[in-house]
Amino acid sequence: MTIPLITHHGTPGAGIAYEPFAQAAAERELEYIAYSRPGYATTPRKAGRSVADCAADVAAILDDMGAERCYTLGWSGGGPHALACAALLGDRVIKAAVLAGVAPWDAQGLDWTAGMGAENLEEFAAMEEGPEALRAFLEEARSSVEGITRDQVAASLGDLIGETDRRVLEGDFADFLAESFRVGLAEGTDGWFDDDLATRASWGFSLDEIRVPVTVWHGDDDRMVPMAHGAWLASHVPGARAVLRPGEGHLSIAVDHYGEILDDLLAG
Repeated sequence: MTIPLITHHGTPGAGIAYEPFAQAAAERELEYIAYSRPGYATTPRKAGRSVADCAADVAAILDDMGAERCYTLGWSGGGPHALACAALLGDRVIKAAVLAGVAPWDAQGLDWTAGMGAENLEEFAAMEEGPEALRAFLEEARSSVEGITRDQVAASLGDLIGETDRRVLEGDFADFLAESFRVGLAEGTDGWFDDDLATRASWGFSLDEIRVPVTVWHGDDDRMVPMAHGAWLASHVPGARAVLRPGEGHLSIAVDHYGEILDDLLAG
């Protein structure tokens, strides 16, 4: 039986398989599993969920598959969820990868929003203002991606991407990202709203609980989650290995290096 690779999508997004990623996993005898967190796509909302809650969801997925163990990978807003599985599922997780993942909101010594693009600064300012302001911001943002096509994705991301990420936003990957936005937000902004609140609150576990190998991947041309987040995580997750790449962005770190990322997972 192939070993599952449980993937955690970004914020916002949906559990949709990107075929080149799934194919890269299959070539390495991994079963690519993408799932939508509560409130995204058609997954029922779980108001007040914490980052830690995803561990029970992943355990249920593994049980349903009849699988004992898995690898796990979280990209962007999915990064904390991969870490939650690494912390809370014990030896059911073989190894975890965090791609351009965010650090905890209260990370000591980290200026959390420094270097972020304008849209993120506006989103987190709305979060600080309160739930009503955040919901209003997200609803307006959602209206801009309804029916979005691959030719519109780069423009929709605005100041959040630099030239490196614009280069990879074409063809099938742009189609995938547009579909992830459309499907993830088709039923509303609950998933996005709850992700933001969960990221800002206590994650529900301590990084010190992590006992499995973790590799943190990040690029220095990342305007969504600046590389300082990855460097902070790599220095605070016990035993973590950092792969900090000059010239790579938030999207390109995965698109250009997915096979390498999977090989690192398998290397133990």
